[in-house]
Amino acid sequence: MSIFLTILLIAAMIATVTMLVRGIVTFLKTTEADLKAGGTGPSASGLKQNKAMMGRIFFQAIAVVIAALLMLVAR
Repeated sequence: MSIFLTILLIAAMIATVTMLVRGIVTFLKTTEADLKAGGTGPSASGLKQNKAMMGRIFFQAIAVVIAALLMLVAR
């Protein structure tokens, strides 16, 4: 059981890092025109950044739950 949870934890950590990198890449691709278009609603780049952040938070939460389960199993 603990081997399975360890593999899931590693997968969740990789997914977290992947979403972090995707968010950083999207942030770096943001242009000045995207930033100045604030009055016309959210920009496509801003929506992508928000999606990446929410995905990262989701995978971090999964990793924390799996780590807690690992500690309970190891007890």
